Parts: sequence; C-alpha cells; structure tokens
Amino acid sequence: MQMTTFLKRVLLLDAASCLGMGAGLLLGAGLLSDPLGLPGALLSGAGAVLIPIGLFIAFVGTRAAPPAALVWLVIVGNLGWVVESAIVAFGTAGVTPLGTAFVLAQATAVFGITVLEFAGVRRATALAAA
Repeated sequence: MQMTTFLKRVLLLDAASCLGMGAGLLLGAGLLSDPLGLPGALLSGAGAVLIPIGLFIAFVGTRAAPPAALVWLVIVGNLGWVVESAIVAFGTAGVTPLGTAFVLAQATAVFGITVLEFAGVRRATALAAA
C-alpha cells in the first residue's frame, strides 16, 4: 500500500496518543485508581501494553509503502480496544462515574482515529487504482 500524507499523519497521531496514554497510565496508575474506581494493575497493565503498540503503529506510519495487512492490523486492533473499553466501563465492579467517563472518552477518541485510518486506507486504495 502506498502511504498517503493523510494516512501517515493519522497513523502517527494514533502512535503518539498510544505512547502518551501509555506513559500517563504507567506513571499515574496509583493516582488514578481511586478516582476512576479502576484497579491500579489494570491501569498500569493497559499503559504497559500501549507502549509497544504505539511503537508498532509509529513503525507502520513511517513506512513509505507499509504492507496493507499491517495497517489493517492497526485498525482491527483499535476496534478491539474500543470493545474492551466498553467492557471495562460497564463491566468493572466499583468503577466510578468519572472512571466510566474517562474510559468512554478515550474509547471515543480511539474510534475516531480508527475511522480516519479507515478513510486513509480507502483513499490510498483509490489512488493506487487510479
């Protein structure tokens, strides 16, 4: 797949948001746990997972012609994150209203980035076909 400027920017935004959220959750899990009503281990675990994911997305986003399968892996992974976030928001005992809002807000942001990535793939595919 030929990388378009739009797709590259969206992938790099996704990577930066993963790395930023990952670092924030790793460093702030102890402070966030009580107000959010989420276990510190869940927050720090999510942060630890986001760091390599962000690095992978940055790798994909900096390729001139990334394999389409890798871009689709990012999109499907993001959709999985959104589903898991909903499960955490509504299925975790003790989550506070602030915790629900926090989890749903980041899930909404991830979903928005995913929609943009999908649009970027469609645009890159259309350009390649032209």
